[in-house]
Amino acid sequence: MASASAADAPSRDFAPTVPFTGITIVQSTTHPVSHRRALGLYRPPGRFWPGVPAPVLERPGFRSCSLAASRALLPAYAHPEVPVSRLAIAVSLGSAALLLSGCVAVPANGTGPIVSSVSIDNCGTKFSVDKAPERVITIKSTSTEMLLALGLGDRIIGTGFQDGPLPEEWADSDIPVLSEMVPGQEAVLEEEPDFVYAGWESNFSPEGAGDRAELQDLGVNTYVSPAACKEAAYKPAKLDFDEIFDEITEVAMIFEADPSTLIEAQKETVAGIDADERGLSALWYSSGTDVPYVGAGIGAPQLVLETLGLENIAGDIDDTWSPFAWEAVVDANPDVIVLVDATWNTAESKIALLESNPATKNLDAVKNARYLYIPFAAGEAGVRTAPAAADLADQLKALDF
Repeated sequence: MASASAADAPSRDFAPTVPFTGITIVQSTTHPVSHRRALGLYRPPGRFWPGVPAPVLERPGFRSCSLAASRALLPAYAHPEVPVSRLAIAVSLGSAALLLSGCVAVPANGTGPIVSSVSIDNCGTKFSVDKAPERVITIKSTSTEMLLALGLGDRIIGTGFQDGPLPEEWADSDIPVLSEMVPGQEAVLEEEPDFVYAGWESNFSPEGAGDRAELQDLGVNTYVSPAACKEAAYKPAKLDFDEIFDEITEVAMIFEADPSTLIEAQKETVAGIDADERGLSALWYSSGTDVPYVGAGIGAPQLVLETLGLENIAGDIDDTWSPFAWEAVVDANPDVIVLVDATWNTAESKIALLESNPATKNLDAVKNARYLYIPFAAGEAGVRTAPAAADLADQLKALDF
């Protein structure tokens, strides 16, 4: 990207009023974020340039926030063409850049930034957080595990609709189960939560945990994993690990937690995966008998398969998961089959079907038992995506071809 000339740079008639370290305000109508709509970012007119100080932000009740305009902290998000919609502040916590909107107060002792208020636009639902949530209900495993991975398990007062057992590292967590399915609004409100964090938008409905707007009117903020947003303005065009790291960052920001250790560990895991170079193809078999339900081309299954170096035979379908056809599976004759293991549709039952079905029993992958296994909960975008990809890579290496 070409560097800015002095003539192109905005006015320097403003300057910070207090010292600060590692805080960045991003101002632009055209610069970063390739796909961060779920973070609800806004930039006023103008571009941001390295070394150009940004205006001081003042908010009632909070100390003035002096923020520097610098692209250096945001290399993963820089993109010259994509407009975005709200003010983005990146706060560096250790080696991680924390994207947030709102005002960041700089404490007098200089120990680091403190989030004083946060505004979120999540799948089209907007809310503000002035205090970290303390009584949280999680719906689906991805939300539960996100909080556990951030060390926030003590905030969870109940769970519902979990996709399977917790990983071994959190197996001893003593978290009340409100319902095996999506808890109803009455059951949710009975627990007096201040925050409900769900894996799917469909978890919030009058028949489910409640309508998001109604819950907000009752003082309960709600949040959906951004990878599961369905509206066109918020739905990821194609999931990547940056989207997952963004969710970690945003959730950590809401709860005033430090995501840096977790994100660095995730990045190290991804960096340690060696993509297979043999040009192998794969079917991601999630569920279904008469009609298979498979991992398609834009979500976590596609991301994992690409990370492994495998071609997804349903990768041209513009969705996260999709109905498929056994005839299409036979025509593609995938080299390997990823079996999603769920209590209601086990990997073993899938193998039995594949081996008994006249249309699939002669597939190369079936005849040679070239199966990769993944727990259902690890197949959705979240903190288990990177470890799951690493585990599948090890499984792939162990297969005979």
